[in-house]
Amino acid sequence: MSEDGAAKSSPGEGGRFLRWAYRYLAGPAEGVQGAIQGGSAEAREAWKRDLAERKRYTREQRERRRAARQN
Repeated sequence: MSEDGAAKSSPGEGGRFLRWAYRYLAGPAEGVQGAIQGGSAEAREAWKRDLAERKRYTREQRERRRAARQN
């Protein structure tokens, strides 16, 4: 906190108005079904498949690097 009691903000934070606007006008969605996962069941399933594929690829790369170190 600064001497006058107000919290210092970083240059990219915006300001009092932008904080208020984000908090009350554009804040995070709460209580909205599927707000994060996507609008449709197909989009959610595609996202899950993509995530599983990325995890599989990462696991394979990690195993390859481990095998290369051991040889």
